[in-house]
Amino acid sequence: MTPDSTMKVKAIDWQAGELFLLDQRLLPHQEVWVKCSRVDEVVAAIRDMLVRGAPAIGITAAYGVALAARQRYRENAEAWQADIEQDLHALQTSRPTAVNLSWALKQMRRQLVNIKPGVDPFPTLSAFAEAIHQADLEANLLMGKLGAEILASNQDHGREVMTHCNAGALATGGYGTALGVIRAAWERKVIDKVHVNETRPWLQGSRLTAWELEKEGIPSLLHVDSAAAHQLKNSPISWIIVGADRITAHGDVANKIGTYQLAVQALHHGAGLMVVAPTSTIDMELEYGEDIEIEQRSADEVLCAGGQRVGAEIEVTNPVFDITPADLVDYLVTEKGVIHRPDKEQLQKLMSRKSMH
Repeated sequence: MTPDSTMKVKAIDWQAGELFLLDQRLLPHQEVWVKCSRVDEVVAAIRDMLVRGAPAIGITAAYGVALAARQRYRENAEAWQADIEQDLHALQTSRPTAVNLSWALKQMRRQLVNIKPGVDPFPTLSAFAEAIHQADLEANLLMGKLGAEILASNQDHGREVMTHCNAGALATGGYGTALGVIRAAWERKVIDKVHVNETRPWLQGSRLTAWELEKEGIPSLLHVDSAAAHQLKNSPISWIIVGADRITAHGDVANKIGTYQLAVQALHHGAGLMVVAPTSTIDMELEYGEDIEIEQRSADEVLCAGGQRVGAEIEVTNPVFDITPADLVDYLVTEKGVIHRPDKEQLQKLMSRKSMH
C-alpha cells in the first residue's frame, strides 16, 4: 500500500491503521515511504530524523500513541493504560526541543483518561490523531493566507524573500508554515523569487525546501548559509520567513541553528523577520529563550559529509537550534491571528482566542 498522491508534497500518511512516513533523510534523490506499525518504530523515526519539523513530529507522535495503545491492548486488555506509560515516555524523550511533541502527547493523554477499562482504545485514539493532523493542515492554509497579506502590504525593499531550514509540507501536516506563506504569496503573485539557505549540517534547505519549491514551480535560488548577508545586501529581499520549534511566553523563538544570525542580518539590511507557527508551538510555561533546552547532536554531523570524514581532529559543538530574541521578530503569524512585535501581553491575548479556522 502506498500513500495517496492528492497533495504534491506530504510527509505523513495514515492508511488503514498504519502510519507511513516519507524518509526525509533520503530526499531529494529517493522518495521512500516507511511503514510504522509499532510505537518503537515511531520513536526511532522521530529520534533519527526520518521525520522532522516541529508540527510533523507532534502529529507523528499522536499517531504513535494510537499504535502504542493498540499494541498494549492486544497484549493485556485490562492493564494497557498502565503499560502504555513507558511508550509515552519514549515518545516524549525522542527529541527535546520541539514543544509540539509534548503538546500532542498532552492532547492524546486527555483522550486516554476518558477510555473505559476493557474498551479497545484504538478507534478513539486513531480518530483523534487524524483530527490533530487535519487541524494542522487547516491551520497552515490559514497562516499562509495571513502571512501573504502581510507581504502584499509590506514590500519596502523588493519582491524576493529568504527562508531557512525547511518549514514546508514536509515539516507539517501539509502545505507548511513558512513555506505555506511563501506558497500563498506566490499564488497571489506577491513574490518573484525565494532565496534558500542550505542549512548546515543536515542541509534541510538544499535537500528539502529546494525540492518542495521545485515541485511547486516557485522560482528559487540556493546559497550557502554564509552567503545570506551578501544576498540580503545585493538582492531585493524584503522578508526572511521562518518557522519555529518553540516560542516562549515573551516571544523568544527557538528555531533551526542559523536563524538568530539571519535575524540580526535582517535588522541591519532593513528586511523584516516573519515567524510562522501554530499556537501549539507557543509554550506559555517558559518565560524566556534561555529556559529552552537546546538539543546537541553528534559531532559526526559536522565532521563528515556523504559518509566521509572531512573535518580535522577537533572538539565540536553541534547545537540544532538557536534562540532569536522577541525584539528581532517583526511579525508572528499563527492560526489564531497575527502579532506585530510579539511580547508577553500580546501572546497571552492570542492564546486566549479561538482559532480563526
